[in-house]
Amino acid sequence: MLDIKTLKSALLQLEDEKKIPQAKIIEAIEQALAAAYKKEYGKKGQIVRAQFNLDTGTTEFSQIKIVVDESTVRMPEPGEEELTETEEETEFDPNDERPRFNAEHHILIEDAQKIKKDVILGEEIIFPLESKDDFGRIAAQTAKQVIIQRIREAERGAVVSEYGAKEGEIVSGYVQKVERGTIFVDFNRAVGILPYEEQIPGEQYKRGDRIRAYMFSIEESPRSVTLRLSRAHPKFLQKLFEMEAPEIASGMVEIKNIAREPGSRSKIAVFSNDEHVDPVGSCVGQKGVRVNTITNELSGEKIDIIPWSHDVATYVTNALSPARKILDLTIDQEEHKATVNVADDQLSLAIGKGGQNVRLAAKLTGWKIDIKGVGGETLEGVYDGETTEEGFVSLKDLKKEDQSEETAQVYEEMAPIVDEEVAVSPESSDSETV
Repeated sequence: MLDIKTLKSALLQLEDEKKIPQAKIIEAIEQALAAAYKKEYGKKGQIVRAQFNLDTGTTEFSQIKIVVDESTVRMPEPGEEELTETEEETEFDPNDERPRFNAEHHILIEDAQKIKKDVILGEEIIFPLESKDDFGRIAAQTAKQVIIQRIREAERGAVVSEYGAKEGEIVSGYVQKVERGTIFVDFNRAVGILPYEEQIPGEQYKRGDRIRAYMFSIEESPRSVTLRLSRAHPKFLQKLFEMEAPEIASGMVEIKNIAREPGSRSKIAVFSNDEHVDPVGSCVGQKGVRVNTITNELSGEKIDIIPWSHDVATYVTNALSPARKILDLTIDQEEHKATVNVADDQLSLAIGKGGQNVRLAAKLTGWKIDIKGVGGETLEGVYDGETTEEGFVSLKDLKKEDQSEETAQVYEEMAPIVDEEVAVSPESSDSETV
């Protein structure tokens, strides 16, 4: 005898712990009972449905037949027995896409009109079946498997529904394990995967550590739901600023572009839609508290915050911060290149260690940038913008003509990365550096 009180308690527990609505579980039970009934008492091709009454614990079974005519199904030849769904299709024209007539789940419209006068094609006619409650072992096992499968599907659906709303946001969880560089994050009802390439270089995590990351996609498999995470994504930096700066969250201040080398340095270009609001100051915060909080979250990653500008020359100049003494800047619209002349004492700042500053400036602005000193000191093609099929750029050899001592030092710093390929993405003054 089915204990209704125990069943109701179990349904409430599933709804509370797994976030699965009771209606979904009742539906799974009905499908399982219908499958068990058909296994034990049904016929091939039958459509059996069950209606379970949670208040009484009783189940009503019915057979469903679809109303058809000769235009919607293929009828058997005269003298030939009605065809079942298990028979071969080769007897019929392969170009005829109509399903075969099956007496177990089809009913001709002229017969259906005897039951219901206003019946239409495609309508379902319901025929009550004798109630049964003594299912065999195989039928009971079938019912169990159906219930488990449907509950898992409902649970996956609930997880996808819950975390689907968080896609493109920052989520928090706990490190479940670290395996071959990949971090598995426990979110109680789902598991997140943080691949090695999406981590910030140098960060170390152990089991049980709390971790925050940007969730950029959700993958659903037959067995589970997996959340794809990143701490190296530029959007992670943007979302952190949205959390720290109310002006950005409200849309008063916009982050126009981000160029990032995770764990090392980032540049962000900001713009204010209100002339009374300082976009850079909004991101930095009082005494740098906002940007320092983000820097700590990113394991000490330096962040340059620059004002975005419609004017290309101003934008490129700002992007080269912390270099401030820009003597001349030439814009070549056809080649989409900016040639910048800086004072010799600013050359190393403009280029940055290993060419990082100008590389990030190029990514941020989307413009090819050549840096040149004055008085004969030249470092051309630090970023030449020549792209390969893969979307990479190659750094050309630096000219050594008329080098000053400072220029020679910069050249030496650049040497290890002269032939290195650097990824560039176009999407990606009063500036602040932290």
